[in-house]
Parts: sequence; structure tokens; C-alpha cells
Amino acid sequence: MLFTSLDFFLFLPAVLAVFALLPARARTAWLLIASWAFYGWSQPRHLLWLAGVTALVFACGALLERVQAPRWRGAGLALGVTLLVGALGAFKYGAPDSTWAAPAGFSFYVFSGVSYLVDAWRRTLPLGANAGETALYLAWFPKVLAGPIERAPALLPQLRAALRPTPRQVVLGTQLLAWGLVKKVVIADNLAPLVDRTFGMVAYASPVELLAAVYLFSFQIYCDFSGYSDIAIGVSLLFGLELMENFRRPYLARSVGEFWSQRWHISLARWFRDYLYVPLGGSRAGTARTYLNVMLVFVASGVWHAGLGYGGLGATFLVWGALNGAYRWAGLASAPLWQRAAARLPRVAASGGWQLARIVFTFHLIALGWVFFRAKSVQDGWLLLRRIGAAAADLPELALRYPWTSAHATALALVVLLLAVEWIDERRPLFERLRVAPAWLRWSAGYAAIAMLLVLGRWQAREFIYMQF
Repeated sequence: MLFTSLDFFLFLPAVLAVFALLPARARTAWLLIASWAFYGWSQPRHLLWLAGVTALVFACGALLERVQAPRWRGAGLALGVTLLVGALGAFKYGAPDSTWAAPAGFSFYVFSGVSYLVDAWRRTLPLGANAGETALYLAWFPKVLAGPIERAPALLPQLRAALRPTPRQVVLGTQLLAWGLVKKVVIADNLAPLVDRTFGMVAYASPVELLAAVYLFSFQIYCDFSGYSDIAIGVSLLFGLELMENFRRPYLARSVGEFWSQRWHISLARWFRDYLYVPLGGSRAGTARTYLNVMLVFVASGVWHAGLGYGGLGATFLVWGALNGAYRWAGLASAPLWQRAAARLPRVAASGGWQLARIVFTFHLIALGWVFFRAKSVQDGWLLLRRIGAAAADLPELALRYPWTSAHATALALVVLLLAVEWIDERRPLFERLRVAPAWLRWSAGYAAIAMLLVLGRWQAREFIYMQF
């Protein structure tokens, strides 16, 4: 069931209505039933995989909680993680056809299961989790298909409390739901046809088209994925559950390190940090080991994306991961130089012009990586870059002569709107501004969002990009 489908807009009010009528002690069970219904709506057999992961995670988690001997606890952790990661690898790389391909959301609830077991082994998990709590943690319907990858120590205590949303949560949840829909069906899905057309004919599109497609895909993937996260967080708030922030205006990052560690897909970045980078030694084992660990994390992210994802079983995601790892190497190596320069020229370093230059430069580095994320093959990615590079000197003139269409004008207007909202939000959260704004302004913002959804929204049930991973 997609967040943008009619089924969902009938499903959500029904779940909320029953939730509101039930006593507090019965609400957790109802949300579990609703989550299973949501996940198995179009493919009931997918519930078998979710049930299998749930049973494994609960059994191993209970073992880790009750057993005291370090050797047996380590064995229980190794068994559970090996089975989970092995199943994920088999689905992503070993499936001979779509019949046995990983069901939607599989990697997301497998990652949640791995974090659950590691937290149980570290004894940071709340004690006494029952099967129902574990099942709802993994299956919670707003996040099950594409995250955020919430941690059990943060979510389980909320499930045990009386689930009763506050008026502030309801208002904020509704606003996030609306803004997430605008990002997805208005912005991302209006950019998608232009992107798909150009990336589908890299050898024949003009350099201007290719460059425009690179920029547009950067915003398409951001609005598509962050739109899903906003909807997931907003819907959860309607039930009194708070999920972690997953995106924080990433294209305002001033470095690649800031982009990946603080702004883009934050839940996955922290997952890799806490369950891969730190166990590998992090930055504690010397410079060479730090550089190796950084690259391993980015390559692992590329491997995760590479299996039956947006570009199929190709090497494009590995190139994307390695390229971003190389960016981080360059950032680590040059950090002392930039620190000395900032100390000598503090006014320049703090100036708005320098900060804007850093933002623009970082965005272009990230956009370069997105070329390989989106391209059908590594060869297509290199061809696209070569053709843009060969025409670089003539691009301004070519752009003036290019026959731009109304679709391009709409896309540009939507991107400008997004950047304006993000810039305002960076200085002070937009939803906080709306909370204290005059009533007429709040209602105007709401009606504007509804008008955009009705007039510009593409409601053709186009899947969210990250559901494929």
C-alpha cells in the first residue's frame, strides 16, 4: 500500500478512528494488526518474510537478555545477525527472478532487526520486551517500507506508554504529512518524467538536457525519499509516536562529511556508524585504519544499494559508494589546512559568500555521485559526464538556444520553491514559525498545499524510489 494511493487515504482514517475508540491497553495490539494489514495489502505472502524475521529477532533477543555467559551471548548474537544479513544477501543477490526477490521494505526491517539484537547484546535494550512489542517495532506501518530505521531503545518505551497523541503532535503530524505529499507527488513526480527520458537516452540527449537531468534527479531523489520520511514521521505523530528525523535540509550542507553524517538519511548513517564503523575501530586505530574504515562504510552502503535496486544488479552503486568515500578521504586530509586558513582569515571563513560557495561546491560533488546512482550502467554514467565536459565551454550559449518547455518551467519553479522553504527552515523551523503565525497565514499555507496537491499532484501511484532497496 503506497502513501499516495486511495487505499491509504481510506486506511489511515479507519485505523485512527478505531485507535481513538479503543482503551489504552488494546491500542498496541490494534496497531500491530493494522501494520500487518498495511504490509500484506497487495502481497499477503510478504507477511511470511516479516513474520520469519520477527520470530528470529524475538527469539535471539530473548536469549541475549536471559543468558549471562559472554560466550553464549556472543554466539546468539552472531547466529541472529548472520541469519538476518545472510537472508538479505540471498534476496538481493541470489534471487533468480522477481518471484523470489526481496519483498518491499525487507532490508529496512532487517536492519532494524540487526540493531535490535546488537542493542540487546549491549544491554541497552529495555528489559522484558514481549513478542507483540518486538513485532510492532519491526512492522510499524509508517516506517516498514523505507524507514526511518528507528532504534528499539527509542521506540519500545513509547509503545509501553499510554499511546495518546497531544494536540501539538496532531498538528505537527498533519503538517508533515501534507509537506511530505507535496514533496513526493508535486515535486519529485513532476521532475521524474524529465529525468527518466534523459537518462534513458544518454547517447542521444543534448549536453544541456544531460546537465538539467543531473540537477533535476538530485532534487527528485531528495524529495521522493525525504517525502516518504516526512509522511512516516507525520503519520506516527498522529498516534503519539515520535520517530527520529531522517533528513535535515541536506543540500545546505557545507561539506560532504556534514551531508552524510548530519543531513542525509540520518537513520542509515547512524546505523552504519554504530554497527559497522565503530566496531571496525572507527577513528581510534590510527590514520590508515580510519581511512580504511571510512571507505568500507561507503562501499558497504553501495553494496546495499546495488542489489536489485534502482539500477539493477550493476556496479553503478559501487562506483557511487567509492566516489563518496573518496570525497570523505579528501575532506579528512584537507581538514587541517582549512582549519589553519579559517584561523588566519576568520572574517572570510565566517562570511555569507564563503558559506554559500561551500554549499554550492558540496552540492555539485553530491550531484556528480548521483549520476552513477541513477545511470543504467557505469558506461552510461561516464558517457554522460564526458558529453557534458566536452561541451562545458559552450553550455551557456547552448542553454539559451535550447527549446525549453512548460514542463521545464514547472520543474524550475518547484525547485526554487523547495530551496526557499529549506532556506527559511534552516534559520528557524518552518513549523515553529507557523505555530506562532497569525491564523490567516496558517490557513493560507494549508490551502496552498492542498491546491498544489490537487492541481500539480501526480497521483498515478508511482512507487517511492527507496522502496526498491
